[in-house]
Amino acid sequence: MPSAVPEAARDVAGLRAALESFLASCRRPAVLEPGERPIEIGTDSYGLETRGAFVQLEAWDGQRHLTRRVKAIVSSQAGRCELAVERFARRQGRLWLVDLARPQSDDLRRKGERLVFREHLREILARRYTDWSIVRLSSDPDLEHSLSPAYPRALLRQGRAARAVIAAPPGAHDPAGAVTFGLIWLDYLRRSERRLVVDGLAVCLPAGEQTVGFERLRGLDPAHALYEPLTYSGDGDLAAASLDDYGNFATRVETVRQPPQTAAAWRERLAAIPEVECVALNGCLSFRIRGLEFARTAGDGLVFGIDARTAADARHWPEIRHLAEDLSRFRTQPGSTLYARQPEAWIESAVRGALSAVDPTLDPHALYGQVPALAAGQRGVIDLLGVDQTGRLAVLELKASADPHLPLQALDYWLRVRWHLERNEFTSAGYFPGRNLSVKPPRLLLVAPALEFHPATETVLRFFNPAIEVERIGLGADWRERVRVVLRARGAALPGSV
Repeated sequence: MPSAVPEAARDVAGLRAALESFLASCRRPAVLEPGERPIEIGTDSYGLETRGAFVQLEAWDGQRHLTRRVKAIVSSQAGRCELAVERFARRQGRLWLVDLARPQSDDLRRKGERLVFREHLREILARRYTDWSIVRLSSDPDLEHSLSPAYPRALLRQGRAARAVIAAPPGAHDPAGAVTFGLIWLDYLRRSERRLVVDGLAVCLPAGEQTVGFERLRGLDPAHALYEPLTYSGDGDLAAASLDDYGNFATRVETVRQPPQTAAAWRERLAAIPEVECVALNGCLSFRIRGLEFARTAGDGLVFGIDARTAADARHWPEIRHLAEDLSRFRTQPGSTLYARQPEAWIESAVRGALSAVDPTLDPHALYGQVPALAAGQRGVIDLLGVDQTGRLAVLELKASADPHLPLQALDYWLRVRWHLERNEFTSAGYFPGRNLSVKPPRLLLVAPALEFHPATETVLRFFNPAIEVERIGLGADWRERVRVVLRARGAALPGSV
């Protein structure tokens, strides 16, 4: 009579069978361990072997070889299997089998990549700050304190002295965004680590992608904190940079160009349609309804359409008029897809139409968009440049939703406007004709619905150079229907109701 199979052996056999079944179901199976890059495996690059009470998993690629004892399956779902494993010296840990072909694996992969960079950051910080201790290092999200997992953060300590560190990983979508979260991190540490003197912030950015981030540091108050700009490349060490090298801006002010005379006919016909706005851009006219453009002059002609553009001639006039009327009707219906499109363009339209309510000192007839031009489509904000009765310039940064980056994105634009103003380039390029522009630094107005200023806005503004005159202007929740200013605040001061 055959002997009974021990229960432990049956369990191990079932564990191995479950692992084999999961891997067989994957189109692009991979092994992922926290702090390491995924090892993508095929039938000839992994092995499963029963070893006593464990299943030994081996996986390898051209550069790495991983061996772990699998004790149990913690959880399993489509495209993702979490394992309890034992490393060398009986150290316990977690390991994931994932299917890289499934979108659900992206979050886990990104988390793995963040952990890889976190450990790399640990190494390069230790080599640079040899006399300091790394007492905190994290890439975990902290929503309560507005800290992003996209930018690893650290705290260095040397006795009672301490320094905050923020880093952008290679290939980051927005390397300069590290500065925003670095300031939030610095403020948090100063409030929570009361026994330490946190003197400043080290900002670590990938070499070749550091320019905008280090330009932002130049706009901060050196009396409030020490700002240490550092770059890294590949597996190399951190290298010190000088903020003095980031004072020239790679922007230019285009000469004002007037639309051709032939555009006047289109302007006359389109302006007769109710609610159509005509905004003069550099050399052309943009026709919009509540900020959403539906037609634009192009040379001597006109193109129209919302998603796809068509070159217009006389026979298209009924179609253009019908498009404008439909847009006027559906743009204001909350259930319509057109209602939610381009909210920043809508808030620009609202501000242009009621500029005196936003700031009665500004000239409503002298308001320019994106001058000098920045990548506004990627930044998700609208930049306007105006002038007050004394000839002093004002930068208006418009945002329809909460964004912690708003203050520093506004600073990007303000720094460039000031730089061109100091060189008299606005006057020489034909802007603000008949005006003697003041040499005083521009004012900076942050305009958004009052309930949509991010909670971290005041924190970030506290670090601004006091020479930058900042005002927050909050609009009522019904700003799409009418423009009402319900709060104003200077700099980082607490807002006061109007």
